[in-house]
Amino acid sequence: MACTSTRPSPGWLLDTPGRQVESEPAATPRESELLAENDRLRRICNALIERVESSGAASGAPYTAFEHTVLLAEQVRERTETLHHTLDELGQVNTQLRDEISSRVNIEERLREAKQDAEAANLSKTKFLAAVSHDLLQPLNAARLFTSALADHEVPEASRTLVGQISRSLKDVETLLGTLVDISRLDAGVLKPDIAPFAAGELLDALAEEYHQVAASQGLTLHYVPCNVVIDSDLQLLARVVRNFLTNAIRYTRHGRVLLGCRRRPQGLEIIVGDTGPGIDAGQREAIFQEFRRADTRDEGRERGLGLGLAIVDRIATMLSHPLTLHSVPGHGSSFSVLVPYGQLAAEPVTRAPSGTLPVDERLAGIRVWVIDNDPTILDGMQALLGGWGCQVVTAVSLDALSRATEDQDAIGADLLIVDYHLDQPGPNGLSVAQKLCETWPSLSVLLVTANHDAAITARSRELGYGCLLKPVKPLRLKMQLLNLLER
Repeated sequence: MACTSTRPSPGWLLDTPGRQVESEPAATPRESELLAENDRLRRICNALIERVESSGAASGAPYTAFEHTVLLAEQVRERTETLHHTLDELGQVNTQLRDEISSRVNIEERLREAKQDAEAANLSKTKFLAAVSHDLLQPLNAARLFTSALADHEVPEASRTLVGQISRSLKDVETLLGTLVDISRLDAGVLKPDIAPFAAGELLDALAEEYHQVAASQGLTLHYVPCNVVIDSDLQLLARVVRNFLTNAIRYTRHGRVLLGCRRRPQGLEIIVGDTGPGIDAGQREAIFQEFRRADTRDEGRERGLGLGLAIVDRIATMLSHPLTLHSVPGHGSSFSVLVPYGQLAAEPVTRAPSGTLPVDERLAGIRVWVIDNDPTILDGMQALLGGWGCQVVTAVSLDALSRATEDQDAIGADLLIVDYHLDQPGPNGLSVAQKLCETWPSLSVLLVTANHDAAITARSRELGYGCLLKPVKPLRLKMQLLNLLER
């Protein structure tokens, strides 16, 4: 290793500056320049050595700093590699997430398509049921009319029993079919309410008259408290609610009575159906409003329903915003009620003739009635039923047919028109036919009969001042409607 000391050494020319050596020649300019440069480099080297030695560790080992630097560089390299590895893993995770999101998007898209298909199928099912129900209700309506007309005739006791059984069987078919259609319409959301003011008695009187006979057939007494308070609701849908209450009360009550009445509340009129049946346990009071759930009465002696009546009641009441209430004491009976808001009629309510003035059949005797329906079987049923009540009936399948049948009665006209909404197409519907006849006979009262539950039809019928009944027509309901129209 070369010596880096700056101390003078003997024998060097540089050791004795200014000394003249006679035996050696003087240095050339180039040599002097090199010697000066050499001297400068020595000083720089000595200064660097001193600085390195003075900045070393306490132990005086400068190599420690170098080792520390190398260690830091190694740690940086390792962490850089780890970071690159982590970034690679994140990239893989990100790819997996993108694939999963894409898969979920595809699943959601398929679910949306499946939901749309299900909704379309549900709507198609509803339309199909509506069409099928209309076709099924036509013969069912005719059968109900024929059996009711037969029940009004003098027949042997054994035959009367058979007629009653046929009538009950047809009523069961009507209930099942109506329940099926109602559930379908409610699920599809196509059943729209037709809210309008009407007197509660307009609904409850007919139901009381109908269920007096039903209760009596089961050995029960129906106690009815009349009420003529004006309420605001859909008459047909509210009738379904109260009718289901009455059907359940009679079905589950073996002895005693059933009550139909009203109670005035600050928020509206509470329509109540009570019974002296077995009651309902607290644990079952919510379940009985679900589909296919029935109260466990442990009574196998009577026919039980499908468990859809109260489910329909709950859905209709929710749609109408009519609160339901259930009170029950096991072993002592139950009461179901629906709260209906008060309403106000645009005109003064019609004052009804006292019910005791004349028997119902005598008040209908001699009334001239025109019936238009495109089903000849229903026309025959109407002819038999109304004729049994003493009415003078003319039936026709169309307006032109009615004109031909009444050519010799143009100066007489009729008191009532019963017309089906769906007549043969192409051609006018029942409302158009009724309007045309009313232009000629302004005093003609009109009752529209239809299997179509469209609220727009009911609303239009009410605007024109017509009555409206849904098929299959219940004879007692028909009789009450005819009396109401005549009293107007």
